[in-house]
Amino acid sequence: MTKFKAGDVVLIGPECSVQFSGDRALRVRLVSIGALDPYHGWVWVTGYILDAKGMATDKREVYVRSAGIMACSPSSFSVRRAGRKVPGHAPHIQRNEKGHPATVLSQ
Repeated sequence: MTKFKAGDVVLIGPECSVQFSGDRALRVRLVSIGALDPYHGWVWVTGYILDAKGMATDKREVYVRSAGIMACSPSSFSVRRAGRKVPGHAPHIQRNEKGHPATVLSQ
């Protein structure tokens, strides 16, 4: 399997293994693809699991059918622009004397 390389974003879905069916499919930024082919057509894939914004949330190693790995366009993620205000988020977090976020109780 040489068509993918480290840094590529791929979709690991049901074509790779039934365990990735439905909402269990993974978008992965590849770190490596195993050189050995323990069973014909199956490979070890290591990569970072990406959320809907394209941010890495976890590093995983999965054993999948190489023919089922599909390219996934990074542009399919919503892009977060610098300086954009997010509703409901305070621009500054108050901190206590130990540097921890201060607890504010509503009255």
